[in-house]
Amino acid sequence: SGGWTTWKPLWMCGYGLSDSTVGIIGLGRIGQAVARRLKPFGVRRFLYTGSGPKPESAAEFGAEFVPLDRLAEESDFVVVTCALTPATQGMCNKDFFARMKKTSVFVNTSRGAVVNQEDLYEALVQGQIAAAGLDVTTPEPLPTDHPLLSLQNCVILPHIGSATYATRSTMAVLAARNLLAGLRGEPMPQELAL
Repeated sequence: SGGWTTWKPLWMCGYGLSDSTVGIIGLGRIGQAVARRLKPFGVRRFLYTGSGPKPESAAEFGAEFVPLDRLAEESDFVVVTCALTPATQGMCNKDFFARMKKTSVFVNTSRGAVVNQEDLYEALVQGQIAAAGLDVTTPEPLPTDHPLLSLQNCVILPHIGSATYATRSTMAVLAARNLLAGLRGEPMPQELAL
């Protein structure tokens, strides 16, 4: 866009992870992997919420289990890694964003429907939160005229969280093993229990 000219002291500045509080919605496998990767950047405190406390998983990060409202209020960064269920659908909404700090950054890598995108748009435009990063949306892809795509404080990726050769290969093998087990009438090795 031609924005990169000479050096400007505050151009493209954002908020750092050092000495921050990171709130993770859903401390499952992915939530733990996120915390593990963020910890070396000097995160001061991890909060998490979900269906219930996970003391064994949280111990590695010294993470504290808190209600969703408290996580929104105290986190400098909110990272959504939970599953999409009837309980989580639309949980990041107007009330949630209103509780967040004006300097907070919201990141969703789970499913688009966990977020009310209209409420997120308003929170970003009104300055209720500082920024958002989305790897998932509803629908995918967003129509090119979607209002979120017009914002300077919102980065949207094309659902590429798994975009490595190794991960995609593992996904293919997992699907093939499940298919073969199902065809043989055996339990699927990676069955998702609903």
